[in-house]
Amino acid sequence: MNSGRNLANKTFVITGGSSGLGQAAVELLYEAGANVAILDRSDGKDLANTLGSRAFYHKVDVVEEESVSAALQAVVARFGALHGVVNCAGVASATKTLSNKGPHPLSIFDFVMKVNVYGSFNLARMGAEIMAKNQPDADGLRGVIINVASVAAFDGQKGQAAYAASKGALVSMALPMARDLAQTGVRVVTIAPGVCGTPLMQAMPENVTNALLKDVVAPRRFGKPSEFALCVLQIIENPYLNATCIRLDGGIRMSNL
Repeated sequence: MNSGRNLANKTFVITGGSSGLGQAAVELLYEAGANVAILDRSDGKDLANTLGSRAFYHKVDVVEEESVSAALQAVVARFGALHGVVNCAGVASATKTLSNKGPHPLSIFDFVMKVNVYGSFNLARMGAEIMAKNQPDADGLRGVIINVASVAAFDGQKGQAAYAASKGALVSMALPMARDLAQTGVRVVTIAPGVCGTPLMQAMPENVTNALLKDVVAPRRFGKPSEFALCVLQIIENPYLNATCIRLDGGIRMSNL
């Protein structure tokens, strides 16, 4: 690939990097010349070994402070610095506020919020502290945080109260976090993907996927993980992207399914 900016000697951690959108980001950043750290609860050793010496896997639980701290310390020990955090780790839920089983269990709501919001913020805050030690570039910048939301933040469906709330939090977080980190030189951008062709999505029944795709403007298909990865790379390469959310969704505005 011909990257607009040389990412050699730059190091990025990608949570949820062993599969799906996270894996696509890992692979493209590696191809662009960066060091990549795959942080995941699932095993990413095979992926790291397949990519090569600039790839590194460390098991992490994003909601545990000690786990995240240990993982980031291992990354810095391996590569010497940190230049970006890409928060792809997350969970979904399909539970109505009220169903024939009763009200939405708080345990499910708490779990979704903790992984998606607390987990992303946990990596962001600790990563920012490390990136603050970098030498600034010509724009005074030292790093970037990319959080991953969803179009559910705007167009949540039935059963997505917890999920939509968690992703909406990541959208809302971009501006205040960017303002907090402005003097540090760390940018914050959120990506809100639409319906992407991950294994989980492609395993859904055809009637469900058809209902989802009918609201895509163009191209009327699933988004590709490679397109998500390209968006991550473009955010890293474009220093004027900051404090905002990018909808990567083919123009979808989801109706009430």
